[in-house]
Amino acid sequence: MPSFTVYKGSKDGSIQKSQTTKGDLKNDEVLIRVTASGLCGTDEHYRTSDMVLGHEGAGVIEAVGPAVRSLKKGDRVGWGYEHDCCGECTYCLSGRETFCPERKMYGYADLDQGSFATHAVWREAFVFKLPEGLTDKEAAPLMCGGATVFNALRMYNIAPTSRVGVMGVGGLGHLAIQFASKMGCDVVVFSGTESKKEEAMKLGASEFVAMKGKKELDIGRKLDVLLVTMSAQPDWSLILPVMAGDSIIFPLSVSGGDFTIPYTPLLLQGIRVQGSIVAPRNIHKQMLQFAALHQIKPVIMEFPLNQEGITKAMTTLNEGNMRYRGVLVPEN
Repeated sequence: MPSFTVYKGSKDGSIQKSQTTKGDLKNDEVLIRVTASGLCGTDEHYRTSDMVLGHEGAGVIEAVGPAVRSLKKGDRVGWGYEHDCCGECTYCLSGRETFCPERKMYGYADLDQGSFATHAVWREAFVFKLPEGLTDKEAAPLMCGGATVFNALRMYNIAPTSRVGVMGVGGLGHLAIQFASKMGCDVVVFSGTESKKEEAMKLGASEFVAMKGKKELDIGRKLDVLLVTMSAQPDWSLILPVMAGDSIIFPLSVSGGDFTIPYTPLLLQGIRVQGSIVAPRNIHKQMLQFAALHQIKPVIMEFPLNQEGITKAMTTLNEGNMRYRGVLVPEN
């Protein structure tokens, strides 16, 4: 009967250390010792909730249930936002289980465990073996951040001939630049100032646009795809004129309030606004393989996986000083 340390949110937003005890491993459950956890903006949304935080987990399997088929003790694995699904609905049977009506996702189910912890118990079916080309620290932020941007490009069959805009160079944006460029796309990066231009170009951008003070944009060939990776909505009066006909806008960051966009340009250009979340398992596996093959890695800042470390990491993220993905690592 595994018992382990977890770190929870609380009403006042402080990080609380607690304990979780699970029953003996059953069916295809595996016990994972956490070796790294990414910090995602979504974790901040649940900071004032009485639940264990963290959903970008990487670790080593310490024990397996009686029905585990592929994984074994000692395997390096990761897990992400979704923990379970019904396995029988149209979405599950067609490899789109992230839309399953009975899906179990971070913030809505399994609130007694997460990746801000020493251990976790998950179904083998929702755990991903890590490729050798990625360390645990590198893999952890890919479990949500990487899966989110890769899914938009892969699930919706974005062509390698596409001109892809990435708005924002941050936790999601710096991964989106790498994935899109390695897929063969022509990547245009939009940011507030020139401060991140050099880094964006090294990550794979072919063009960089500093938006501050701009009244109009001229980027030559228009965008077939736009990945919006910042929480604030852009000035659509600037962006829509550089969107091609029949293009797609993906708002990828979780944000409150309504999504608002000018009506007429959307109609006249046949522009689509496509909702997209983390990747279903098949695409998630492809993402990890693709990242390992092309050496796509997050730029990380490391913090200890304890109360003080989690608090400091979240403060760094909230103050806009994270470059670009926080990773929490257990102390030896």
